[in-house]
Amino acid sequence: MTADAPAVPVLDPYSYAFHEDPYPTYAALRERAPVYRNLELGFYALARHADVVAAFRDDVRFSNADGVSLDPAATGPQAARVMSFLAMDEPRHGRMRRLVSRGFTPRRVADLEPRVRAITDAHLAPALEKGSFDFIEDLAGKVPMDVVSELLGVPESDRAELRRLADVVVHRDDGVFDVPPAAASASLDLAVYYLEMIAARRRQPRDDLTSALLEVEIDGERLTDDELGAFLFLMVVAGNETTTKLLGHCWYWAWRHPDQLAKPLADRRAVTPWVEETLRYDASSQILARTTTTEVVLPDGVIPSAARVLLLVGSANRDARVFADPDRYDLERDTSESLSFGSGRHFCLGASLARLEARVVLEQLLTRVTSYDVDETGAKRVHSVNVRGFAQLPTSVRLR
Repeated sequence: MTADAPAVPVLDPYSYAFHEDPYPTYAALRERAPVYRNLELGFYALARHADVVAAFRDDVRFSNADGVSLDPAATGPQAARVMSFLAMDEPRHGRMRRLVSRGFTPRRVADLEPRVRAITDAHLAPALEKGSFDFIEDLAGKVPMDVVSELLGVPESDRAELRRLADVVVHRDDGVFDVPPAAASASLDLAVYYLEMIAARRRQPRDDLTSALLEVEIDGERLTDDELGAFLFLMVVAGNETTTKLLGHCWYWAWRHPDQLAKPLADRRAVTPWVEETLRYDASSQILARTTTTEVVLPDGVIPSAARVLLLVGSANRDARVFADPDRYDLERDTSESLSFGSGRHFCLGASLARLEARVVLEQLLTRVTSYDVDETGAKRVHSVNVRGFAQLPTSVRLR
């Protein structure tokens, strides 16, 4: 670097300032350090779309077996105990994914739409009656949890507590660089809850996904209780949390761009582009970790073997080499190259369900609401190494 060259910014996934707005850091890394190294925290990071998508698709050199979080306590061979097949390589990953994918066939997901719509209406009615409500607490946080819980067979009386535990699992206090005791305790509570539910279903099966997965058999193989427990944990933490954050971002960014909000207000067919552009513009899952199994030589740098590598999804989705004018929120753009659900073997199994939930919630809102405002002074973001989104989003609405 020459004396007058711009400095490379520090990428600190634990920084509260970074959580508030990571995009200037991403932009600088794409131009000045696309293969970035953080010596203090001991990781590399890939910032450009081409490198991120190549790493997603190269599951031989970029291994998932140590887990997808930078947290030291969540890294290593034990990662699959809580992150299920997200923390597995072939052939374990393929075996596990084949077994659980029976619950996410296109038909099964499509059949959920009437129930998702009913759940949305049940939470939407009391929120709209108040005129002003918290979009996350009163709606976006409740619908995904109810959908996942009904799918798995979690009683309604337990759902609020499970969502609270899931929030604790992903939260990181400022200056804490590992899984804090509260998150470890919440993870244990969730694991115990789901193992007890699995035991109950073995004794008395019900018409839910948990019971169905206990019966799934491929080539004589079935899920063990520990494997199924890890999958249920993944569903509530990864599936529920990311959909909540997607909904919050849809609501917030459309409000910030009224010219774009006008499109779905005028034509409900624009709701799907609304969801897709939000996924690209401000992804819920911003960062996913991998571990190199060999030295990897890239055009802009070399990553040694056994290195932790962060795939910067949020940065890749704003790469001007792929998306024209990437910092513009535009519901009419082509988002087909977005990496918000990953790529390759580990493409998100729940992507179709997340898209369905987001579309239905927004459609139901637009049938009742003509316009809305967000109180930015009361908006608060979550603080997580991997996930970006709102914890609170005060909203006032005007009804049709």
